Parts: sequence; C-alpha cells; structure tokens
Amino acid sequence: MQAKHLLGLAELSAADIEEILNNAVPMKQVISRDIKKVPTLRGKSVVMLFYEPSTRTRVSFELAGKYLSADTVNVTTGLSSVSKGESLFDTAKTVQALGADLVVLRHPSAGASHLLARLIDVPVVNAGDGMHEHPTQALLDLFTIRERKGSIKGGKVVIIGDVLHSRVARSNIWALTRFGADLHLVAPPTLLPAGIEQTGVTVHHRPEEALVDSDVVMVLRLQRERQRQGLIPGVEEYAKLYGLNAERLNLARPDAVVMHPGPINRGVEIADEVADGTRAVITDQVTNGVAVRMAVLYLLALGRMN
Repeated sequence: MQAKHLLGLAELSAADIEEILNNAVPMKQVISRDIKKVPTLRGKSVVMLFYEPSTRTRVSFELAGKYLSADTVNVTTGLSSVSKGESLFDTAKTVQALGADLVVLRHPSAGASHLLARLIDVPVVNAGDGMHEHPTQALLDLFTIRERKGSIKGGKVVIIGDVLHSRVARSNIWALTRFGADLHLVAPPTLLPAGIEQTGVTVHHRPEEALVDSDVVMVLRLQRERQRQGLIPGVEEYAKLYGLNAERLNLARPDAVVMHPGPINRGVEIADEVADGTRAVITDQVTNGVAVRMAVLYLLALGRMN
C-alpha cells in the first residue's frame, strides 16, 4: 500500500482497501481461537487519543492492539492535560516523545487526523473526525458485506438516515461506489448534504422507493447531538416516516442483511424486531471491526502500507 496513515478512504485506492480486507481474514481467525493472541506487534505501543466519547470504536481498537500483543494506552481527554487547555499540537508532541509507535485519534473537528499526521512522525489512524470520515467503520462494513454476499460489485445497498451528519455515511459512499455497488441514499431533504448526487448515488426521500429488491440495508443513527433545531419535525415523526420496521424490510430481497454502525436508537431509526431479527448482522459488524482494525494496525505499525 502507498499510505503511511489511514486518514480517510477517499485517499485510498480499491487495491489498498482490498489489501486491508484480505489481511482482516486471518485476523478474524485469531479472534475465534481460545487464546486470542499473536506476537505480531510485540514491543509496539499504540496510543488511543479520544476527544469524543466512544465505546465500540475505542474498545475495538484496544482489543485489536492487545490481540496483536501491542501495548495499548488510552488517553481520556477529560482526565488528561487536554482538560487544562493543552492543544492537539502539544499533546501530539508529548505522545511521540513518550515513544508511541502508532496513534489512533477520534476528534470532533473535521481534518484533525490530517493535522496530527503532519505534526508527528508515527502512523495515525482516523477513528472519526467530526462529520468528515470514519474509515475503519466503512472498512468493517465492506468486510461484512463481502463476507455475507460474496461480492460488493453490483449489489444494491440502501443507506437510510441522517446522512448529513454521518461520517460513517461519507466513508461508505467513497468505499461502496469505488467497489461498484448500486448505492441508494434515503433521508429527508434537510438531512442530505448539498450536491450528494454528484458522488454517483441515487437519492430518495421515501424508504419505500429505495428498499425494493435491495441486498443490504444500512441504517444510520439519528445524530440529535449534532443537529440544529428544525431539521426534522420531531423524533416520532422521523420514526414514522424513515424508521426501518418489518413491513419496510419486507420490500428488500428475502436474503437482504441489515446493518447499523451503532449505537442504536431503538424505536427511532430501527425497530426492535429488525435490530434483533435474523437478517440483522449488527453483532457481526462488531466482531469484524476488531479483525479489520487488527489488519490496519498490523499494516501501519510494520510499515506494510508504505
């Protein structure tokens, strides 16, 4: 691969992405063992610098590092010098001086990972930057689709929800279109970025229009914490018009799978009966996230992405 960092999928070629996905296959085999440990990154240190709350992504990266025998360190900004006003620049220099071999960053500002990559001389992984990208989430989504469907190309993928505020959606749009998926977005006009059609997707404002004969249905969380007042009439109205329930899911193919990046707002963007149903692969996504992040840490820490 021709990359020192993983900052976004827009910067990676299809071949780069394939290399990560292919390396995730043996990593998933490690996870299935009784002893989930290989010595691949023994002696390497991974620092996780999270400026936003996270459960799945942070724990997934931490487990990925530990399964590869790396030493992992969590920096919780509320308990660090960040709470005293320390800048990202100074925090980055401190982390590097302490001997970190790789830094995983989650930050509320778009482009923060790109800035960090310019400040330090160790690989940086973007674990989500504002409303920009969340590359490892999209990679695990690709891995899950490929695992379940055999191929991504030509499959009809429907993404429903708050596309405007979703870094997951942005990374998936880059990745899925690059791999030839027939990608459809469903959202109220107020929750769609201007000009999104130019990325090669088909836009709908009613889920019933898009779901017919779909192979994959990806539901996005309604990000109420990022929204300005007035973008939707109300949560109840949103759930009624855009929530994925059993009746709407029946419009998809019988073997269609349902995905969600989490955390789930049950009864808002997705009904319990769907989230817990036989077509949901949400827990598979979580497991695959560890495997994909193991592959990313392995390729970056050992310089295999250069």
